[in-house]
Amino acid sequence: MTSTATAPPPSASPAPSRTDRTAGRRGSRAVPVGVALVAASLPMFMATLDNLVMTTALPVLQVELSASLEQLQWMVNAYTLSFASLMIAAATLGDRLGRRRVFVTGIAVFALASIASALATDAGTLIAARAVQGAGAAAVMPLSLTLLAGSVPAARRAMAIGIWGAVSGLGVALGPVIGGAVVDGIAWQAIFWINVPVAIVAIPLVRWALPESHGRRQPLDVPGLLLAGGGVLSTVWAIIRGNDDGWGSARVVGGLVLGAVLLVAFLRRESRTDHPLVPLRLFRVRSFSVANATALLFSVGVFGIVFLLSQYLQVGLGYSPLEAGLRTLPWTAAPMLVAPLAGMLAPRVGVRPLLTAGLALQAAGLAWQGLLVGGDVVYADLVPGLVLAGVGMGLTFAPSATAVLADMGADDHGTASSVNATIRELGGALGVAVLVAVFQAADGTLTPTGYTAGLQPAMLVAAAIVGVGAVIALAMPRSTGRGVTGVAAH
Repeated sequence: MTSTATAPPPSASPAPSRTDRTAGRRGSRAVPVGVALVAASLPMFMATLDNLVMTTALPVLQVELSASLEQLQWMVNAYTLSFASLMIAAATLGDRLGRRRVFVTGIAVFALASIASALATDAGTLIAARAVQGAGAAAVMPLSLTLLAGSVPAARRAMAIGIWGAVSGLGVALGPVIGGAVVDGIAWQAIFWINVPVAIVAIPLVRWALPESHGRRQPLDVPGLLLAGGGVLSTVWAIIRGNDDGWGSARVVGGLVLGAVLLVAFLRRESRTDHPLVPLRLFRVRSFSVANATALLFSVGVFGIVFLLSQYLQVGLGYSPLEAGLRTLPWTAAPMLVAPLAGMLAPRVGVRPLLTAGLALQAAGLAWQGLLVGGDVVYADLVPGLVLAGVGMGLTFAPSATAVLADMGADDHGTASSVNATIRELGGALGVAVLVAVFQAADGTLTPTGYTAGLQPAMLVAAAIVGVGAVIALAMPRSTGRGVTGVAAH
């Protein structure tokens, strides 16, 4: 989640590599920077929005499609897992076949899958359509920034990237609000129909405003892709089935063992192939390893709670979808204000204090809410915890992105940022699975009286997971990020 989810979107390197070559030409006609920015950002906003736009619609889908809690999880995780698993592959195909071509194909696939989602009459069809939608988003996200960077003058590139990052943050913040407004005002199907006119406008605009380009033509590691995707899918499926089938059941144990075997085989494959999907040598850089470990724990703790909290505001506190979406803003919108400040402070103080403080504040915010939801609580009681978590999230985003790239060579920027984005998305899928498992194990149910029973332990577990991330952040080298400017938050 995009991941589903609330993390900043992935990208390739902010600047085109030496191997880039422009294939499409705009002749002497100069496209204004603003037009190029809209062309690259509009599809990215659409894909980012769909990470969270469904969260406020879940209680409605549960009723109208007679969906179980497991099916609600897959409505989110099908998108996130597909998105995460195919992102690096899409970037590699873009380098080989043409970035604009793959970008436009991703937009078209996303729009067609949105139509299929809107027309779904049962939970299984919606889950399948969401998986295809995630595949389209995987082609949109890693290429939007690369195409933008290659279409604007170098002198204005940092400004364009900054605006692009703000738009992606806006998509995260507005996802629950727009989803709630559409569900309240029209119907749940409209959260998918709104993608269609956006795609109709975006495709010709992209073809006109963004020049075609290629990158390094390296083979796609298909066996690695299948091993990694199968390992993560098997693990997430087993965790989701754990409470219903029993944690000692053959299906659950078998799924966990299969997932572990496939992931070990993936690591073995990546260590031996000449063109790895994930170059393991990157993890020998301590700042990169710490940044990815904290990003994984951040995603597990935070995104799993977004899934549960958005439903609690409706099921537990009785708000409408729009009212629930608006009440997530102290959390989801705070990074829009805090992240730029963290980005300015990082070159002065380094990444470590900001990242550690950000994760600690998030853990405190989640713990605050977790300690309150067990009793009689009104929304105002939760606001301080939401604000703490939001400020912490804002302090995490830019320093984490800086740490991913700060100690990397320029040629590794695209791969490093894509690997980090993939880890964040996978963390979001694992977070939904793990924290819903905690919710169910504590006898949580999708009823006003039964929801808080499961939400409180899930909140506290999430706080503990993010707190571990804060401890790990202390291992970040003191020098990382100091004096580094112009590193875009990816």
